[in-house]
Amino acid sequence: MTITVDVRRRLGAFRLDTRFTAKAGLTAIFGRSGSGKTSLIDLVAGLSRPDDGRIEAEGTVFADTSQGIFLPPHRRRIGYVFQDARLFPHMSVRTNLGFGRRFAGRRRSGDAGEFDRVVELLGIGHLLDRRPAGLSGGERQRVAIGRALLSRPRLLLMDEPLAALDEARKAEVLPHIERLRDEAGLPILYVSHSVGEVLRLGTDMVALDGGRVVAQGPPEEVLGRLDLLPAGAEAEIGRSLDAVVEEHDEAYGLTLARVGAARLFLPRFEAHPGAPVRLRVRARDVMLATGALATGISALNVLPVTIRGFSAEGAAGMDVRLDCEGQELLARITRRSFDALGLHIGLPVHAILKAVSFDRRSGVKPAVSLDREIDP
Repeated sequence: MTITVDVRRRLGAFRLDTRFTAKAGLTAIFGRSGSGKTSLIDLVAGLSRPDDGRIEAEGTVFADTSQGIFLPPHRRRIGYVFQDARLFPHMSVRTNLGFGRRFAGRRRSGDAGEFDRVVELLGIGHLLDRRPAGLSGGERQRVAIGRALLSRPRLLLMDEPLAALDEARKAEVLPHIERLRDEAGLPILYVSHSVGEVLRLGTDMVALDGGRVVAQGPPEEVLGRLDLLPAGAEAEIGRSLDAVVEEHDEAYGLTLARVGAARLFLPRFEAHPGAPVRLRVRARDVMLATGALATGISALNVLPVTIRGFSAEGAAGMDVRLDCEGQELLARITRRSFDALGLHIGLPVHAILKAVSFDRRSGVKPAVSLDREIDP
């Protein structure tokens, strides 16, 4: 299942000119403020018309200026989740969810099973008899997602759905979006300016700048280009490590995870042994050491790595790319340290990470993971 977008639209002095294809999974639409993210989503949703081009999803043409085709929003079968949940305040959660089914014009007996599956997917069964005023922000967003899913969309649009939530509420919603991404089997276009969200959720990424697609691909690869990051995010550049939960150390409030043969100590979080987790590691949180590592070091995480490459960062800094069990870490150190350690490609070194440098505010893989949020 795919959506193909090839459109042009002029908005005053701004010109949107985008081409990309998105498949089932979550495609993050990412870019600086004013890059055209919302304008693009409005075109896909049918809230505005392209001056030229074509939009097609699952064999249905939403718009084609050469043929004079323009389907209105209600005929596109698109689920749309906004920053604010936009639930009907006088209706219960159950009735709000039912509105999605009625909007799709479906009243068949088989709908009950679909309703139950969506409720289970989003973990909102205990909320069905409550009204929106009695829900947290995260709960309201989960209900809004459920309502969109029950309209049986070809495509789901999510326009910065976590932007209005605090960190605790984001952590509540993120695992459910992950499940949605992995189990719904439909394309999701997810607008965000948060590097942390994009890295956690995205299976693909479209980077916009000045109304044009400047890069598309796996988020980790695209975000390796510092010129694509929002202003201020460069200081938080880093990499992600895929790991597996091994056990919990209740006495010290830690979770042990394994990256290949290496073990990592992390702040305690809820996940079953064997669960996958992605760890966002900021470049500035990685120290490097050569030779045999002395005992008595306070940092719990010491990973054997090999230098893959390096590049200058400003007048005083160096970004050092590291191979860690086949995955890449990034360390940002001073040029003085780089020269003093005699670093070069192929050199085996140790990457040192404090356990407290990991943050529980957001994560990546199913269940729970750790990822330091980049946006202020």
